Amino acid sequence: MKRCGWIAVYAAAAALLPTAIVAQADNSPVQQSGAVGTGSLSGSLQPTDSSMRETLGAPGLNGQQMSDRTFVRMAVESGIADVALAQLAVQKGSTDVKTLAQKLVDDHSAANKEMATVADSLGVLVPKKMGKDDQMEFDKLNGLSGKDFDTEYITFIAKAHWKHMHDYYMEVSVASDPGLATQVTQSMRTMREHLGMISKVAATDGITLPPRPPRPQRPDAASPPPPPPAAH
Repeated sequence: MKRCGWIAVYAAAAALLPTAIVAQADNSPVQQSGAVGTGSLSGSLQPTDSSMRETLGAPGLNGQQMSDRTFVRMAVESGIADVALAQLAVQKGSTDVKTLAQKLVDDHSAANKEMATVADSLGVLVPKKMGKDDQMEFDKLNGLSGKDFDTEYITFIAKAHWKHMHDYYMEVSVASDPGLATQVTQSMRTMREHLGMISKVAATDGITLPPRPPRPQRPDAASPPPPPPAAH
């Protein structure tokens, strides 16, 4: 009789087991397609390759692309200084210097906007103020007046424009971004015009300009590597 009782209990338990399993399955969390941790599934919450590269500073860039970004930051920083120094010259310079300086304010302000557009397209964070050396020159000029101011300003911007022309000349032959190459070419035309105007003002006002530095050798015109050593 006791054995019959245990058999009845086992039978009842067996009958309830599928129901319990179904209930447990209904209450358990279901892993949806694209849930955290699936990674390669569509709609994943894991960071994508592109967003990870942006977060880490785009490590997939090659050497020239990184060099382009460095150049853009340099160009924007020097452009800020060009405008600030020219604005100071508009206030403190002689008539000829004021006229030249206003032209530089207008042209460099426009060039800065165009270079900022290029920087934005490349994802470059650009400086918001001039560099330390240019700030020192600004402070120096701010303490001068009359002929001393004109001489220092004209001499400084002549040297600065030659340096920028050399930097741009080197960049235009190797720039990996077409938009950057176009902007560099346009800026070089503007700087050539400025150098002509600077020379005329210097001649009119009796200011001796430093000699023009030699043009640097472009990377694509570099001399060939030395021959291998002779075999013994």
